[in-house]
Amino acid sequence: MITRRNILLAGVGAASLAGLVIQSSCSGQGSGGSTGQPGSEPVTISYGDDESQVADLYLPPGSGKVPVAVVIHGGFWMSGYGKELATPLAEDLVKQGIAGYAIEYRRVGNGGGWPATFEDVAAAIDKLADQPRVDLTKVVAVGHSAGGHLAVWAASRAGLPQDAPGAKPRVPLTGAVSQAGVLDLVNAYDEQVGGDAVPSFLGTTPAKDRARYQLASPYERLPLKVPVALVHGKRDGQVPIEQSRRYRDAAEKAGDQVKLTELDKVGHFELIDPQDRAWSTCRAEAQRLLGL
Repeated sequence: MITRRNILLAGVGAASLAGLVIQSSCSGQGSGGSTGQPGSEPVTISYGDDESQVADLYLPPGSGKVPVAVVIHGGFWMSGYGKELATPLAEDLVKQGIAGYAIEYRRVGNGGGWPATFEDVAAAIDKLADQPRVDLTKVVAVGHSAGGHLAVWAASRAGLPQDAPGAKPRVPLTGAVSQAGVLDLVNAYDEQVGGDAVPSFLGTTPAKDRARYQLASPYERLPLKVPVALVHGKRDGQVPIEQSRRYRDAAEKAGDQVKLTELDKVGHFELIDPQDRAWSTCRAEAQRLLGL
């Protein structure tokens, strides 16, 4: 039987990402109420008219304010993957008393890329301002691979030019956890990380439009002035660990708060397996950034 866990731990290559479609049982829209119990149905939030402009908010029991982790899935920004990869992590976070917010967004192949994907991630996060139980002083993003890029980029929104996609956040992040994130898009383009994923995502190359890369790449946005935690497996065959090392070095030089945890004998997909110690490390970093 093929399960999500088997697919993750099989080490799917970048070429397979473009064609693999995982059917989600929770990707439809609706008003979905929540009983406030871990494992219950999430509050489903639409933040636009497109079917991909939707997010699921899993709330812990009770009625008080809670911290929240925005969970952003990866897949080299391509439409073959969706928020079903983020859902298990959001469900695990809620067991720790943290609201898990699994967001979907338009991707390359279904209307995404520059600037739509950036606008969607920003809009999804900003919708948290309308949720009465969310403590807006404790909001972190946790993203894997391409989602790691989007998580750290989202942490940079307050410093974006006023006319840039995602500028002027209603909900600023208080931290970001990058799980093997693609953080330096110029270097990723040069090294062909994900094949042609980066120029397909941004619609151009660094030589043709460096200004777009400067707006889109977390490495180019330094200093973020927001704490960032980096978690990366030393056996990652999809996103080189050098991506996290380069970002760490540049962030430290820029004066940002940054921590890199390198995991021995860990590849790319263990980081999003809720049964793996690699995910436990990522979760602990989110808790640390939330002050828990």
